[in-house]
Amino acid sequence: MRNERATVDSGIRAAATISKAWPYEEARKIIKRWPDGKTAKNGTAEPILFETGYGPSGLPHIGTFNEVLRTTMVRRAYEELTGNSTRLIAFSDDMDGLRKVPDNIPNPDLLAANLGKPLSRIPDPFGTHDSFAAHNNATLRSFLDRFGFDYEFVSSTDVYMAGGFDDALKQVLRHWDEILGVMLPTLRDERRLTYSPVLPVSPTTGRVLQVPVTVVDANAGTIAFTDEDGTPVTQSALGGKSKLQWKVDWAMRWVALGVDYEMAGKDLIDSTIQSGKIARILGARPPEGFSYEMFLDEKGEKISKSKGNGLTLDQWLDYGSEESLAFFAYREPRKAKSLHIGVIPRAVDDYLQFRGNYHAQPIEQQLGNPVHHIHGGKVPDSVLPLTYGLLLNLASLPGVGDKATAWKFVQRYAPGTAPDTDPELDTLIGLAVNYARDFVAPTLQRREPTDTERAALTELDAELAKLAPDTPGDIIQNLVFEIGKHHDFESLRHWFQALYETLLGSSQGPRMGSFIALYGVENTRKLIAEALSLADA
Repeated sequence: MRNERATVDSGIRAAATISKAWPYEEARKIIKRWPDGKTAKNGTAEPILFETGYGPSGLPHIGTFNEVLRTTMVRRAYEELTGNSTRLIAFSDDMDGLRKVPDNIPNPDLLAANLGKPLSRIPDPFGTHDSFAAHNNATLRSFLDRFGFDYEFVSSTDVYMAGGFDDALKQVLRHWDEILGVMLPTLRDERRLTYSPVLPVSPTTGRVLQVPVTVVDANAGTIAFTDEDGTPVTQSALGGKSKLQWKVDWAMRWVALGVDYEMAGKDLIDSTIQSGKIARILGARPPEGFSYEMFLDEKGEKISKSKGNGLTLDQWLDYGSEESLAFFAYREPRKAKSLHIGVIPRAVDDYLQFRGNYHAQPIEQQLGNPVHHIHGGKVPDSVLPLTYGLLLNLASLPGVGDKATAWKFVQRYAPGTAPDTDPELDTLIGLAVNYARDFVAPTLQRREPTDTERAALTELDAELAKLAPDTPGDIIQNLVFEIGKHHDFESLRHWFQALYETLLGSSQGPRMGSFIALYGVENTRKLIAEALSLADA
């Protein structure tokens, strides 16, 4: 995913200018914003600034990764279209106060004792970092680094404490009434009573307070409020002694950092609207961006950091490739998608299929192919001899539950391949073995064939006995088709379903010709014999 800028062919640039692929459509918004490129007040060129935000109140999940990935795709598309320089900031709102204890965190009592304090000032329940935020920030950076993202990590706490937001914070104090005019109509009556754009940090407890605040001196950055123990306090709002309320903070960040593009989930549409209004009050133009739909779990519920109901990056990568995850994230960003273990096999094979088609496509189709955006235009031209689905069926069979054994079947099917010379295939086999072991093999249950199926299986066995061991899969597939036509099946689909259910123990399965060629004619005949023995029992 590394953002390696290079000279873009004029033909590619021309095609990208009219491409309907969503990263190019998003990039054209930025071009419209800065037709001649972004310039500073002194006239010098500046890079376009992309931003992604993360709240480290829980462990980062694939949804977090997804936002960085999609933003990177828009960033690349913009560079292809313009050749202009860009930057990407991964911003952590670690100055936020912890509101509730996540469900998937150890030592919950430690967090409960520190509710309300900035995430960066709460002890790490994992015991590995200086704070809870530091632990979650490190986790975020680790998986962004694993994918080779080109980004600059920025901690909200660091910027607040160093005074980097002080000027913008003073602007918030100067425009206090205007900002309240935006926010108060959006709040419930009881919330309006205590709402303040600025959240002071208590000088006694260290908690981020949700209390009414009075501006004492906007130019000096001084505010007044009542502390938790009822003591009146007048103190500076600068230098980390306060932080801004979420929607105001988002707007202030856009203004202070000069953000040009930031996407957000559909659940933040209202926040985007209000923050945009506040950014204009502060004298700046809100960034470009779009609202993407959320990932859902198997129950159709939104994935949440605090619930821990989403897949982790490591869970996906135990069973699927990095590219397959990027492929899943790329497609249909405005459509809600279920994200769970069961989607991985399809994502892997769809990615490989789109990659296999890429190099034969005209440029217009290439630019709309997800793999162009996954690989930044540098798409591998290698083609694997097997699909992930086919390997799953192989690895799910008794006696083939380990990588070394699976390789023996693969090498007979695809002579000349080997783990050391075909590392991508080796990885794919290992992933399929993992998935088959954990999710497929435990669920398989072969059923007894019906009389019609028994007759067809008997004929298939007789015909397979006539074949050479190295008969190609296409020939075997035609043979299977013809046998199905000889028997009284409602349709050929029912014949193949019978093969899956009686031989493999599953309602779905691979292209049978390819499977038999991979598993071996004699081994397949043994499966048939076992199925027929069930009918005889």
